[in-house]
Amino acid sequence: MIIKKFRANTETEAIMLAKTDLGKDAIVMNIKTIKPKGIFSIFRKTLVEVTAAIDEVGVNEKKQENRAESRVSTQINAQIDEKLHPERRQESDESKEAKELEEKLNNLAMLLEQQIESQKNDTVKKKTESSEKREANNAEKMDIKQDLNEGDKAEEVKSRNSLKDKSVDLIVDQLCNNEVNYKYAKQIMEEITSAGSIRTLDDMLACVYQKIILKLGQTKTIALEKGNKKPKIAFFMGPTGVGKTTTIAKLSSKLLLEEKMKIAIFTSDTYRIAAVEQIKTYANILSIPVEVIYEPKDMEKALDKYKEYHYILIDTAGRSHKNKEQFKDLKVLYDTLKKYSVSTYLVLSATTKYNDLKKISSLYGDISDYSLIFTKLDETDAVGNILNIKLDTGMPLSYVSYGQNVPDDMEVMNPQIIAKQVLGGGGGYGSGR
Repeated sequence: MIIKKFRANTETEAIMLAKTDLGKDAIVMNIKTIKPKGIFSIFRKTLVEVTAAIDEVGVNEKKQENRAESRVSTQINAQIDEKLHPERRQESDESKEAKELEEKLNNLAMLLEQQIESQKNDTVKKKTESSEKREANNAEKMDIKQDLNEGDKAEEVKSRNSLKDKSVDLIVDQLCNNEVNYKYAKQIMEEITSAGSIRTLDDMLACVYQKIILKLGQTKTIALEKGNKKPKIAFFMGPTGVGKTTTIAKLSSKLLLEEKMKIAIFTSDTYRIAAVEQIKTYANILSIPVEVIYEPKDMEKALDKYKEYHYILIDTAGRSHKNKEQFKDLKVLYDTLKKYSVSTYLVLSATTKYNDLKKISSLYGDISDYSLIFTKLDETDAVGNILNIKLDTGMPLSYVSYGQNVPDDMEVMNPQIIAKQVLGGGGGYGSGR
């Protein structure tokens, strides 16, 4: 590991120096104020000293990436600006989201307008043919005209209903192409069309977008509870290979660096090869203590040892949804936490098949209620399963993960991004949006 100290007039400048020298993966270990000493101290400025660290592996490769320096600087400046002026980021995001949604609406509207034009041409053609027939029989002109007027009205109503059905079918197909379950896609469209407030195609698309956001609901993140002096427990469970350990490392980094909280990590994953070493590697970089839980009886001792900490994050061994015996052991471990405030998280991969996700979420529901974390969003363009599992379980959404960078590639799930992506808007997580 490489550890360096950087001094500057402000904390922000010192962090920028560390990121520039060590790279964006550098971890800030300590920040302290250096007051001048000596007889001339009144003429000297107070400095801020930042101690930063990074793994020695890959450092030489980082130094060769000179072209990336300007981009990293830009990102750091953007992050700093965001902290100082969060309202600018909100305005920018809202503007960008509005622009993307408007572009999506225009694209779908253009396609549907082409269908309208085709429908109108057919109607004009039929009217022309009817007019020629009327002229061929002047004797019955008035009767035929009356019949045709009634027929035109019926045909217009039929045409309008046909266009509405085509619009609904087009949007349902779009949702299903992004792996939204057909049942839920139809349900969304039925709820919108039954309201009777749809007048234009833009109205329909905007209503679908808003309906999906409402169904995704508000996200639920980890937070301390007022008046509770005991540590907040975050219990992570899920199948093998979904990225629980990496997710814990990312969340630990955010709580430590952004909120300045005292954190400890427990792991009961003694089955997987090198699992303990992996979590210890992350913890050592962050100077976070790690406790290995071999049996449920070890939990109480470990919890008492860290009773003065703010958060304790518990990693568990991955369980196959086909092996119900393993779930009994997990339930026993979870029951040792009854005296504490526990937030339980079910970690799922966005690349897992829907049928498997249904079985997994059902089995873990027998252990506890949970919030949903979806990983590997950078490995798929279809995120309809997020909406499917949310509606299947009724459990709140929490975080999303979309890469291996700690702690950067993780954030609170944004329902607006998911809604745009299932409508084919693109610009999803991990796509450089």
